[in-house]
Amino acid sequence: MSEDNGASKVGFFLAGLGIGAILALLFAPKSGKETRDYLAQKAEDGRDFVKTKSEELRNKAEEAVEKGRDLVTRQKELLSAALEAGKQAYQEEKAKAKANP
Repeated sequence: MSEDNGASKVGFFLAGLGIGAILALLFAPKSGKETRDYLAQKAEDGRDFVKTKSEELRNKAEEAVEKGRDLVTRQKELLSAALEAGKQAYQEEKAKAKANP
């Protein structure tokens, strides 16, 4: 769910960037060259923002996967230990039953 929220934020950012660029062209108090340079800079800023956010999302996903793996490993170890303890208790009870017929 948080990944969808991040993606929608990026989508809104890009839509706002596009609307801002159109408005800037319509109401530009600067010359054409200055406006093009300004828009190019804002587009670069937008690309940097998207790149940064995508890297953050990828890192969070990698962390979540790693935590999941660790959790599965711990649960597997606990289950294995419980199974081993059960086997040992069974063997002890079996030995007691043979000793006390």
